[in-house]
Amino acid sequence: MTPLFSLLAGTLALSACGGASGTTITLYNGQHVQTTDALVAAFEKVHPGIHVLVRSDSENTLDAQIVEEGSRSPADVFFAENSPALEYLQGRGLLAPLPRGVLAATPPRFDSPIGRWVGVTARVSVMVYNPTMVPRRTLPTSILALAKPRYRGLLGLAPSETDFQPIVTAVMRAVGRARTLTWLEGLRRNAAGHLYSSNEALTLAVNRGAVGLAVIDQYYWYRLRATLGAGAMHSALAPFAPRDPGYVVDVSGAGVLTSTHHRRAAVALVHFLVSRAGQEIIAHSESFEYPLASGVVTVQPETPFATLKPDPITIAQLGTGSTAVSLLREAQLL
Repeated sequence: MTPLFSLLAGTLALSACGGASGTTITLYNGQHVQTTDALVAAFEKVHPGIHVLVRSDSENTLDAQIVEEGSRSPADVFFAENSPALEYLQGRGLLAPLPRGVLAATPPRFDSPIGRWVGVTARVSVMVYNPTMVPRRTLPTSILALAKPRYRGLLGLAPSETDFQPIVTAVMRAVGRARTLTWLEGLRRNAAGHLYSSNEALTLAVNRGAVGLAVIDQYYWYRLRATLGAGAMHSALAPFAPRDPGYVVDVSGAGVLTSTHHRRAAVALVHFLVSRAGQEIIAHSESFEYPLASGVVTVQPETPFATLKPDPITIAQLGTGSTAVSLLREAQLL
């Protein structure tokens, strides 16, 4: 019996003793469908009395929908791609406190500062570049340098992606609002004609030579390599300097809505996401995200999470992302 199967079997035995029976819960999913499908399928196997109805959309769309629905929301659980979406709902009083046993599964620095959601996975922002257009020796060490004229016509951006907002927040924390706006305006000039609607499209554009470099979360490049094959990869990854504001760890997390009528089942789903069994699924999947539970590490050939040296910005400092959105609009990137 494999270690992963043993974990699943053990969870199944526990759920049979006291799980909810014949319950359907609704998961509003702002995470990548690939990640969520694998986790939900495994959860339903170990909790056979609970069925999960998944509604997937961008986390911004789901955030707005949950606020509009209020106490009438059919959602029981929200799984977000980035922490600001969860912090926004938390600030509106729409996420319920989680049990200590759920929060204890992952390091507290990756969870809600007040215990209303728990971190599930992480990614890190890096540069993706095409060596034929931008030799590695010419790459900047700081994200601030990407606004310099030398990168005009080489830079690509996906500014509407929520992954970009934590970076803007980190830059603002490092250099202030006025300099951040100037930096964003420089990015807009350098990326003129090379704005993309998604990080998937942006990563593919760099790989095929449409643009020379971009900033993405690392997993987009690994997913593209898994799809195309190593021989079709014409791009590479490079980190920014340690603690640079472009070197940000993004956290995906999940919380239970205050309006749920199925709290026990909803908590069970969130608990599974951060359980050893759930985290091992992430570790062995081709989502290329980092599991956050202590003692679980990805088996994929990525830079080990423990060796990363990101900007020390906290979940609380990343906040809701509202100021980042305001700056992006002012810079005419949204």
